[in-house]
Amino acid sequence: MPGGRRAGSAEHAARVNAAAELLDAGAAAAEAARVLAGRLGCSERQARRYVGQAAEGGPVPEPGTVFTVRLPARLAAAVREHARASGRTISAVVAQALEEFLAAGHKNHPRR
Repeated sequence: MPGGRRAGSAEHAARVNAAAELLDAGAAAAEAARVLAGRLGCSERQARRYVGQAAEGGPVPEPGTVFTVRLPARLAAAVREHARASGRTISAVVAQALEEFLAAGHKNHPRR
C-alpha cells in the first residue's frame, strides 16, 4: 500500500465510528469526509470509504477480547440457556449484563 499503512481493527472501528458521529451531527457525506481526512491525516478517498461504511451500517463495535471467568455451574448453565432462548451468543448476553451492571454503579455490592 503506497504511502500508508492499513488500519488495525480497533483503529478502523474508531474511524468508522468518528464518521458515524459526523453524519449523526448532520454533516453531509462530502463534508464529513473532508473533516475526517483532516483529523486522521488520511486521504479524502479513504475518508469517503469510512463515511460510506458508517452510512451503511452505523457504528462499528469494538473488537472483542477473550476474558475467562470462573462461575458456579448453575449460573453458567443459566447464562447458556438464556443465550440459547434469546437467540444470542453467550458473549452478547454477558456483555450486556456487565454493561448494565457497570452503568448502574456498584455502590451497594459488597466486595468478596
